[in-house]
Amino acid sequence: MNVWEGVALALTQIRTEKLKSFFALLGVIIGVMFLLVVVSVVEGMDRYIKEDFASQIFGLNTITVRRTPSVQINPDAEQRRGWSRRRRLTFEDADVIRASLTIPALVGVESMTSSQVEGDNGRKVENVFIAGISHELLRIRNFEVERGRPFSPQEAERGVPVIVLGKSTADVIFENVDPVGRTVKIRGFPYRVVGVLEEQGSIFGMSMDNRALAPALSPIRNVVNPRGVVDNIVIQTMDPAQIRPAMMEIEGILRVKNRLRPSEPNNFELETAEDSLGFWERISTILFMALPGLVGISLVVGGIVIMNIMLVSVMERTREIGVRKAIGARRRDVLIQVIIESATLSGIGALLGVLVGIGLTWIVRTVSPLPAVVAPQWVTMGVLLGVGVGMIAGVYPAARAARLDPVEALRYE
Repeated sequence: MNVWEGVALALTQIRTEKLKSFFALLGVIIGVMFLLVVVSVVEGMDRYIKEDFASQIFGLNTITVRRTPSVQINPDAEQRRGWSRRRRLTFEDADVIRASLTIPALVGVESMTSSQVEGDNGRKVENVFIAGISHELLRIRNFEVERGRPFSPQEAERGVPVIVLGKSTADVIFENVDPVGRTVKIRGFPYRVVGVLEEQGSIFGMSMDNRALAPALSPIRNVVNPRGVVDNIVIQTMDPAQIRPAMMEIEGILRVKNRLRPSEPNNFELETAEDSLGFWERISTILFMALPGLVGISLVVGGIVIMNIMLVSVMERTREIGVRKAIGARRRDVLIQVIIESATLSGIGALLGVLVGIGLTWIVRTVSPLPAVVAPQWVTMGVLLGVGVGMIAGVYPAARAARLDPVEALRYE
C-alpha cells in the first residue's frame, strides 16, 4: 500500500464529505489549539513576571527586609497576631546594616502610600503612588529619568523637599509644560519637581507611571509612616552569587540588634525576588502538570469521534475493500491504508488547531502585556499529538476492515 495513496484517499474523503470531516476534526482542533494557547500564555506570563515584574517591583539581585511576608497565603489567626506584634523597621536598622555588612552592596529604604498630588496650576491627580526612598533606591530599582535629573545623595541626606514624578502624573498635572522647576503639593506641603521618570508602562493593569518619588528624609516621611519608621529595607549585592551569604549576614546583624536569643524566631522577614515569586512558581508548576490532562481529554474525545467516522467509512466502502482483497490486497495493505487515512484526517485537524492557536495567541499578545509567543517545539508537539491520536483511533477500524472476508464484502449492499 502506497503511503501517498492513503493520504490522497483521506484528502478526497475530506473534500467530498466536508461536514462529516469537520466534526471528525473538531476535537483535535480544539485540543491542539488549547495546548498552544495555554502553554504560550503561561510561558509568556512566566517570562513577564520573572523579568519585567521582578525587576520593576523588587529589583535585580535584591534582598528585602520586611516586617511581614510580602505574600501571605491563608495565614491563620495566630500567625497574623504574631506579625502584628513585630516591631516596625526603622532608619536606624538600615544604618546598622549599611555599617556592618561586609559584602559590597547598596542599602536603601522605602516607604509607600497613595495620596493626591496637586500642581502649582491647581490641577490634581488622585491616588498617586507616593514613595519616600533613599538615593540608593533610584539605582536599585533602575529608575531612569527622562527629563531633569534624579535627586542627589546630598538632597536625600539633608531631606530637601524635592520630587521626581512619574510620566503620567507629570503629563496630567502640567500637560505640555515642562514640569522641571515647578512645584507640586502633597498633603499641603510643597515639593520642587527636579525630574520626570521614563515611561514604564503598566503591570497587570496597574500604571507604573502614576507615581512620585521623594527623599525618605524629606517631609514625605510624615506622610508615608510614623516618624523614623520605614516599610522596607532593600539591599542589592554587587555580585549575584553573594545574595545568600548576604542574607545570612543581614539576618545575624538584625538578630544582634534586636537582641534575639538563639531560641527565638526572627521578628522580621528576609526575602529575595525569587522567594517573593515562589507562589508563582507553584502556580505555573500546577498549570503545566494539569495541562496534559486537560489537553488529553479533548484529544481523547477527538480520537473517539475519528474512530467512529472511520468505522462508518469502512462500512460505506465494504465493497471497495472486498474488490481490493479480491485482486490481491493483503490484510496488511488494508490495515495500513485505513490507519494512514485516519492519521491524515487527524493531522489536518492538528494543523488547523495550530493555525487557530497561533491566531488566538497573537490576539492575547496584542490586547494584553503578556509576551505570549508560540514556541516551535509546541507547534511540533501539537502536530505529532494530532497525528498520533489519529493513528491510535484508526487501529480498531483498520483491524475490522482487514478482517473482512472478500466474498462477503463483495455481496455487501
